[in-house]
Parts: sequence; structure tokens; C-alpha cells
Amino acid sequence: MPFIAVIETAEKLLPPGLRARIVPLIAKIGTALTDNSETAKAQRQALTAFAIRIASAAIAFLSQIALARLMGEFEYGLYAFVWVIVILTGNLSCLGFHTSIIRFYHQHLASGETAILRGLNVASCLVAFLTATLVGTLGFAFLAVFGNDIASYYLVPIGIALFIIPMIALGDILDGMARARGWTVSALAPTFILRPILILVFMATAEFIDAPHDATTAMGAALAATYVTTLAHLVQLAALIRKEKSEAPRQYQLGTWMRYSLPLFLVDGISFLLTNADVVVVGLYLPPDQVGIYFAAAKTIVLVQFVYFSVKAAAAPRFSAIIAAADHDALADFAARSTRWTFWPSLIIGLCALAAGEMLLSLFGPNFTDGYGLMAILFAGILAKASIGPAEVLLTMAGHQKLCVGVYAATLIAAVILYSVMIPLFGLTGAAVAAATAIMIESLLLHLTVRRTLGITLFAFARRPLAGLGAN
Repeated sequence: MPFIAVIETAEKLLPPGLRARIVPLIAKIGTALTDNSETAKAQRQALTAFAIRIASAAIAFLSQIALARLMGEFEYGLYAFVWVIVILTGNLSCLGFHTSIIRFYHQHLASGETAILRGLNVASCLVAFLTATLVGTLGFAFLAVFGNDIASYYLVPIGIALFIIPMIALGDILDGMARARGWTVSALAPTFILRPILILVFMATAEFIDAPHDATTAMGAALAATYVTTLAHLVQLAALIRKEKSEAPRQYQLGTWMRYSLPLFLVDGISFLLTNADVVVVGLYLPPDQVGIYFAAAKTIVLVQFVYFSVKAAAAPRFSAIIAAADHDALADFAARSTRWTFWPSLIIGLCALAAGEMLLSLFGPNFTDGYGLMAILFAGILAKASIGPAEVLLTMAGHQKLCVGVYAATLIAAVILYSVMIPLFGLTGAAVAAATAIMIESLLLHLTVRRTLGITLFAFARRPLAGLGAN
């Protein structure tokens, strides 16, 4: 085994003091990469997801720099504002199925209900696609009635955006289907690797044919990239699922699925609103050039959040499987591990990002360095969320999604109040403070909810999981 050779070499070459520290670490990494235990598999999935998100961060960062340099602050801010609305609306159009499909996959698989599994695959895709199409249609109706009251420079980019929403929704469902099966690369690579690369490719093509350097061109590139990515992912995932060789006729439990998914729709919807509301609200209060500065700062520090999203992607199927096995001690142990996997890498990466912050922002353009202070403020909120790990995933997989709705509803109300007060008074700084404070409120409420309902303490500095406290 290669890792045995590495350990033996380390034992021979390293000084005794350093050897005592390094050799156990190498052995631990080797176990995580080669062991077939469920925890090791989850670790590998988290590492794979994190590697993909790191690669996507580099691609996205370079693409945002290219777009900002190409379009300037105003057009870049306009594009960022509309694109965030597209992602937000597409995600909400899934009605929670992109998360619930993970739980139902393991539930139906454990029960041998292959016919219902086949029905779940089809129903989740149709629900998301049809809902997103309806949302897009309503959007066009809104533009037809109220278009004269909207700034003219928004109309064409928003019109293009409405065509993108169905593909965003379908792509999120495909992501959930792949994650449920542990196919981390298939789940994340299309959205986080292929799509941003294609946006750059289509923007380069637009530059080659002398298309205008504006938000309309950028949204056109995003439209083409999203359709190619989602349809290619659909074909690839369909081919993989066919290998499961289930010939049973499809059966549907739409009522059951909807009753579970709709609370998740509120949980994920409010959570996603909290994650992206700052950019949207800044766009409502301030001109596009200010949105551009804020978006650049958020995109620069967002690398830290990739740790959380990577662990979340890997932890959800594992949480679901442990809960299906009714092993509370294993659940507490894995929850504690996932929290540590989230916090410490987030801290290290965040400090590195802040150290290089001004230099990174200057790549967008000279005026974008005004966002450096925003990075530090946003990092405080991100670190608070990292300190409790994927708490909302644990709650939703355990069937406590309705409690998550209450937590996120309270947080959203607090965030709306904070944004309404802070942005008019303090501009971009107020937006960052409001965003960070809202995340801290969310983290505290989630921590208390997990402890009260499951008897598990999720906190990066807790010595051990607090289990067996009458969890219900």
C-alpha cells in the first residue's frame, strides 16, 4: 500500500518530535482515503466536494474578474444583480425536492421500493421544471404590466433571465439525485465547473464577434451555458441511473413527497434568501456600480463557504443513512466530526483570503478595493455558521424540517429589519454588518434547536458530542 510506504519513510527520515506529530496524521489521511467504512466514505465525499468547490472557486473568481474588467462596474453590477435573482428563483422553484430526494432515496432503497424510486426521479424533475416555467411566465406577465416603472437597463437582462430559471431548477434536482447516490463529482461538477467555464467560453465568443460589453451579452452567455450544462447533466445522469437495472413500473407518492418537501422548500428557500438577500437588497437600494463592489467582495470571501457546502453535500446522505439505522450515538459522533471538518478549514482559508484581500479585489479594477472592509465583516458571519457545521441538514434529515422553518423565518425577519435600517444609514458597510449579524442569529438558533431536539451539541470547540439527553 502506498500510504504504508509513506509512513515508513516518515518514520525513518523525520526527527522524533516531528515524527510523533506527522506520522499519525499521515496514517489518518491514509485511512480516510482507503478505508471502506461509512465515515471514511463520507470523508472522501467531503474531500471530493471540497476539491470541486475549490476548483470552481478559482474558475468563478477568474470569470468574475474577466467580466468586471470587460464590462466595468455598472454593467458588471447589473449582471450580478440579475444573475443572483436567477439562481435564487431557480432554487426556490424546486419546492424542496432537491433536498427531500436525498432522504426519500435512502428510505425507499432500504425498503426495496424500486418502483417508487423510479417515480420519485421523474416526479421531482417535472415538479421543478413546471414550477420554474410557471414562475418565468409570471415574470413576463409582470414585465408586460409594470415594465414602464422599471429602469430600462434592467428589462432585457431580466427577460433573458426568465428563460434560464427552468434549467436552473432542473439542474438543482439533478444535483440532489446524484448526491443521494453518493456521486459527488456528477452532482457538483456540472454546476460548479462546467457552467462557469462555458460562460467564459461564450463570453469570449461574444468578444470575438464584437458583441456589446454589457449585462445583456453576459446574460446571453449565461443562458447558453446553463442550457448546455443542464441538458448534458440530464443525459449523463439518466445513463447512470439506467445501470441500476430496475424494470419495475413507476409508482408515485406525490402527496407524501410534497408534504415533506414543502417545509424543506421553506427551510431551503429562506436559507437561500438569507445567503443571497444582501446582494438583492443592495441592488434595490443602491446603483449597479455599488452592487458590483459588494458582489466582488462577497465573491472573494465566498471561498470560505465552500468548505461548509462541501461538508454539507457529503454529510446529508450519511445523516440520512444513520437516521434510517436509528443509531443515535453514531449520529452524534458523525455530527461532531462534520462540525470540525467545517470550522477549522474555514478559519484557515478565511484568514488567507483576508491576507490577500486587497490584492485580489484590485484584480477586478481599481475601485473594487473599496470592498476590502466588507470582506472582513462578512467573514465574521461565515465563521459563526461554520462553528456549528451543517446543523440544518441534520435537522431536516431527522425530520425536524418544520423547526428549521421557524428558525429561518425568525432569522429572515431579523435580516429584513437589519437591512432596512443599516443600508440606508451606512450603505455597503451596513449591508455587510446586517448580513453577518443575520448569519450569527441563524447559527445560534440552529445550535439551540439541535441541542434541544436531538440532544446533540454542534459546536467546533465542544470536546465531545453531547448525546443521550433524551433526544426525541
